[in-house]
Amino acid sequence: MADFSNKVVYQIYPKSFRDTNGDGFGDIPGVIEKLDYLQELGVDYLWLTPFFPSPQHDNGYDVADYCAVDPKFGTMEDLEELIRQSEARGMGLMLDMVFNHTSTEHIWFQKALAGDETYQKYYIFKDGRPERIPTNWQSKFGGPAWEYVPALKKWYLRLYDVTQADLNWDNPRVREELKEILRFWKNKGIKAFRFDVINLVSKPEVMEDDFLGDGRRFYSDGPHIHEYLKELVRDAGIEDFVTVGEMSSTSVEHCIRYSAPEEKELSMCFNFHHLKVDYKDGDKWALMPADYQKLKELFIEWQIEMQKGHGWNALFWCNHDQPRIVSRLGDETAYWKQSAKMLAGLIHFMRGTPYIYQGEEIGMLNAHYPSIEQYRDVESLNYYQILLKNRKTEKEALETLAARSRDNSRTPMQWNGEQYGGFSETEPWLPMSAGFRNEITVEAQQNDQDSILSFYKKLIAMRKMYPVIAEGEISFLETGTDRVLAYRRKLGEQQIAVFCNLDGEKHTVKVDGAWRGDPVLLENYEARQMDPEGETYTMEPYEFMVLGRV
Repeated sequence: MADFSNKVVYQIYPKSFRDTNGDGFGDIPGVIEKLDYLQELGVDYLWLTPFFPSPQHDNGYDVADYCAVDPKFGTMEDLEELIRQSEARGMGLMLDMVFNHTSTEHIWFQKALAGDETYQKYYIFKDGRPERIPTNWQSKFGGPAWEYVPALKKWYLRLYDVTQADLNWDNPRVREELKEILRFWKNKGIKAFRFDVINLVSKPEVMEDDFLGDGRRFYSDGPHIHEYLKELVRDAGIEDFVTVGEMSSTSVEHCIRYSAPEEKELSMCFNFHHLKVDYKDGDKWALMPADYQKLKELFIEWQIEMQKGHGWNALFWCNHDQPRIVSRLGDETAYWKQSAKMLAGLIHFMRGTPYIYQGEEIGMLNAHYPSIEQYRDVESLNYYQILLKNRKTEKEALETLAARSRDNSRTPMQWNGEQYGGFSETEPWLPMSAGFRNEITVEAQQNDQDSILSFYKKLIAMRKMYPVIAEGEISFLETGTDRVLAYRRKLGEQQIAVFCNLDGEKHTVKVDGAWRGDPVLLENYEARQMDPEGETYTMEPYEFMVLGRV
């Protein structure tokens, strides 16, 4: 297995990263242009979300051809140059493989629609009548998870958009096709893979109605998932690659199996439980204040249990599907800088591999669009209509989208203070964030030693400098309040303690005598120090402090 404990991954959403040809749409040459910036940041892998040919109904996660570059993003030659230039700077490319479903424009599905039974078996078709849906499962984007094709008198499963047909992994020919795709990119020089919603690919043999939920309990971490992952990784020859699986509605027990080295499946897992602590009754589209006690419990459970089982966590707050974390759990105004630093430090010192989503390193904020016309995301547009049907007012529906929409993370990268943030010379495909301000740009923070960007550089450098961060054991400290999360990392004689005030109020915490007087290794306030004689310490709003002996 690849050594990834001291590595950091930077996620690029190419569509919103940098536009070099003036069409308002980010491209691969734009990534090449910013490689020096990424090298200076100190990251090791660049995860690119899909740039494959796609009708873009789900922003590229509806793939029409897995082995080509969509002309909107550039050419295969551009991508090969990006691979070479990244490698020359000590960075590898991580590709995003969407193997649960294809676009309905993919040649496989088109052949299936034309009546080719071989390709119909590539997908999950069920015979039936239009008035009798196979199951009552719900799509992740709202509405039924099945679509009827009158010409075939069949339904096909689509857990996501109507244009995203689920593949039939029980068909060995499908699995061979997917292995061949991985071999193709391996031969191009790709160094790592991220697998989209990979724990949903193994469906039950018998599909039945779900009268307790939306159907996910039948197909999440499905019956053959571990068997199929082992086969895919082994036969594609990517055992020594860094691989990460996005796991939807998973369990810690399954993630141990997915990521423990002895299982020979994946390097690490994304799970999303910690990002549901502000979902009222588990509903993404029902708002409530974050449950900090639950947040702490989830971090403790996943860190400790994965450590016990030799599993490995992918550490993250943000990605292309999640709102900006400073808007969500931090402060957009008075404590913008402190909260952004605290949230970053909280996960970067944990056991696992940290992921940075573009713009997170400068504290970018949610979009705060005042009108539905500014949104582009298919999920957001669908749920806006669902919210209205559920008797929410337009104002209430927009407030919900402002907190939850995936477009919050997809606004153009803010390189400088120009009209379009240095992303493009022309109007971008998605409007700039309404929270765009000059201090939240790379240009404003590049040479400021107190900036959020400089703080991220320190976090990355410290992970590489001190083995205790990359390899040490983790245990959690009692603080006496659910608003302060604290933990210890230990490796031989090296040990550190990390204290994080999760909200905008001051909180007094207990301090173990073992830590009093230890030097401060990193903090987000100026020249703060614990009293070596004191038994308590009062933390400032969103304060972050690391003590230790390294």
